[in-house]
Amino acid sequence: MSLWSRISEALSALASGEGLFTVFEKLRSPPERSVAFAIAVIALSAKMAKADGQVTRDEVTAFREVFHIATQDEAGAAKVFNLARQDVAGFEEYASRIQKMFAQEHETLNDLIEGLFHIAMADGFYHPNENAFLERVAEIFDLKANQFNALRARFVPDAPRDPYLILGVDPSMSKEDIRQVWRKLVRENHPDVMMARGVPLEAVHLAARRMSDFNRAWDDIESGAA
Repeated sequence: MSLWSRISEALSALASGEGLFTVFEKLRSPPERSVAFAIAVIALSAKMAKADGQVTRDEVTAFREVFHIATQDEAGAAKVFNLARQDVAGFEEYASRIQKMFAQEHETLNDLIEGLFHIAMADGFYHPNENAFLERVAEIFDLKANQFNALRARFVPDAPRDPYLILGVDPSMSKEDIRQVWRKLVRENHPDVMMARGVPLEAVHLAARRMSDFNRAWDDIESGAA
């Protein structure tokens, strides 16, 4: 059964009067957690779309890059998106529920924020309202300020690009120590490792962009360009 078939199955509970939040809370273990992750990204993407006032074709394309949606599954994805967009609950309530679900899995919450950055930047413009939205979601997810700033440095062209920040290292560290951190990050973000962590297959390919950014940051430091 495909991810989107499982989403449609989970959403059938809504017909009996259960809310989207209740569906979230029932999806606690694999493979259902993949469904929860997908619904979480769709729901927050829908709320973020309201932040800059429009949904562009580029953003839709970016969403498809995070989640491979077959033609027969488009209706299910659209249903979740519209439910979240029309829901009277604010994005903070959605984010809080998601944070509780993945409270012990900070890497997964970071993956989710990364997916939202990818979608936000799809139209080539980082709207101030999107920044405020993502900052607040990151705060609810308990991401540290330097983690958020590192993501912004990676995704937003106008943001200061600090390779030390991207790697999470102190400029006073020796190059050899920084190299060890870089190698550890590359190892941890290998697709096989991410899948072992339970990250949905649909989100694993974001690691390719992440590893490219880590490699570029290390190259800048190693070459003295930083």
